[in-house]
Amino acid sequence: MAANEQHYTLPLPKLDRPAKVLIVVAPYYRDIADQLIQGARGVIEECGATHDLVDVPGALEVPTAIKLADRLADYDAYVALGCIIRGETTHYDTVCNDSSRALQLMGLDGLCIGNGILTVENRPQAEVRAEATGQNKGGGAAAAALHLLALSRKWGASGKDIGFTAGKIRQASSTESTTSA
Repeated sequence: MAANEQHYTLPLPKLDRPAKVLIVVAPYYRDIADQLIQGARGVIEECGATHDLVDVPGALEVPTAIKLADRLADYDAYVALGCIIRGETTHYDTVCNDSSRALQLMGLDGLCIGNGILTVENRPQAEVRAEATGQNKGGGAAAAALHLLALSRKWGASGKDIGFTAGKIRQASSTESTTSA
């Protein structure tokens, strides 16, 4: 059982300047969400960062809220929180896969995101993972986002673009435009 395993956890990162983190939570299971939030807040504050918190209707809306915040607000990192407990239909698989995939794609596009959306078989598994004084998966997600932020700041000085960027449009010279038709 995973609870009996020994796991290595990286020390929390040292941030070179202040950071603002957005915690986006789907509070469908409010008690579990509250534990995840408590854990995330604790880690963010321990790193000296500030945070805002927003609730969204469900796990599928978490990535959309993060993308909106990336476009319309000023955050350095994001923490995705929620809980999906397997039910009797395939809806569980869709929600787990699609929310995770969307978060991963945004991460690959350069956003610093910690994924703390629990995907579990039953409530007791969720409770153990969410508990801020236990497995603290909310805190782990916050730590992941802050580690990625520290790396992006470290490597950001290289001047490279992160993710997909549109190429430059080259204007044709007057001789090219008349001869290439």
